Formats: sequence, C-alpha cells, structure tokens
Amino acid sequence: MLEIKDLTLHYSGSQILYGIDLTADVGKVTCVMGTNGVGKTSLLKAISGTHQRTSGTYRLNGEELGKPPANVLAHKGVAYVPQGRDVFPLMTVRENLETGYACLPKSEHHVPDYIFELFPVLKEMEGRRGGDLSGGQQQQLAIARALITKPKLLLLDEPTEGIQPNIIQQIGRVIEFLRDQGDMAIILVEQYFSFAYDLADDFCVLTRGSVSLAGSKKELKKSELMKSVSV
Repeated sequence: MLEIKDLTLHYSGSQILYGIDLTADVGKVTCVMGTNGVGKTSLLKAISGTHQRTSGTYRLNGEELGKPPANVLAHKGVAYVPQGRDVFPLMTVRENLETGYACLPKSEHHVPDYIFELFPVLKEMEGRRGGDLSGGQQQQLAIARALITKPKLLLLDEPTEGIQPNIIQQIGRVIEFLRDQGDMAIILVEQYFSFAYDLADDFCVLTRGSVSLAGSKKELKKSELMKSVSV
C-alpha cells in the first residue's frame, strides 16, 4: 500500500528526518517506535501531507506521488489520527463524525453501523459535544472519524497516550479487527511497548531521525527491540 524511500524532512532550517525507507502492507500493522524526539510524529505528518517532506519518493497503492497536500492524500485514502486527537470541541459527536464525509461521494454520507459496533459509547453520546468527552472517548471519536473516510492507509499517533487501561484494551481490539479485515494498511506510532509489540507485524525503529532497526516480528528479537527503544 505504502512505500517511501529516502524521505527527508526539515522544519525551517533544521533537518528532522534523514533518508527514511518504510513500507506498510495491507493487512498488517507497521509500528514506528523510538524514544521521544526522534521524529516519529514528523514521519506521520510527512506521510499524511500535513507537513511537506523535503525529498524522497512516495508511492501509494502503486501510484508514485509528488508532494500533494493533506486533503488530496485524504481523498486518496490516507487517514491520520494525530497525537492530541484534534476533536472539534464545540461540535457534537455526530457532527465530528460527519466531517469525514468530505472525502466521500454524497451517496456515502452516512455513519456505517460498524462504527458504533466498534465504539458503542459514541452511539450513547451522539448528541454530546466533543469537548465534553473524556480523553478515552475523544480518542475513540478521533479513530471513528478517520474510519468514516474509508481509508486504505490508517495512521495512528500514540493512541494510548493518557488513556485508561480498559479503553486501551478496546482500542487494541479495534486495531486487530481492522488489520484482520485485510483491506487497509496501518501505521502505528506507539511508546507503550507491550501494546505495540502485541499488535505489530513489522517494526521500524527511529534514532535521531534515521531508521536504526527495521524488520518483521519474526525477524527481530523482542529483547533487541526493547533495547533499541529504551532511554
């Protein structure tokens, strides 16, 4: 689904990412790991188009792309759930979900039943404002809103951050379900090691903006991975 090669990214005059190679396959979870400040979120921003990469090739579903903005990539099937969720606080849960319609033809402007099956609390709170939800509920809303767009590539940035354990377990089950459907690739940025390790099929470890370790779960030892992401 996604193949990037030699990707670099700058913020003003500072280089953040150095020659990143990354592949994300349909029906798999690719986990990007590393300590704080190594460029994980910057990589997701580059993939989603919310921050333009400086150089490197980007191939999505076999199509080589230039440097399209985020809205173009969203229409091509890239959905990004950012760190911090970015829920619209004054809009209701239903209205937040409906913002995903922008990527869909008018005939598909409805919330599929499976969204509320995955996240029952959103049905219960459909008329509540996004800003009134707990952190865990907002995270569920942010993921659900991304799924409304029917993504081919789902990007999740620290979905467990600040979330209570029972919601973390539910989000893990949702990610497993989405992977097992076999119609999207998932890239997960996650610091919670056991959560990431249990879900991931492939790993990409960043150190100072470069890939220091990459491979499948079968190829990499758990101890080696844990050491590579330890402070």
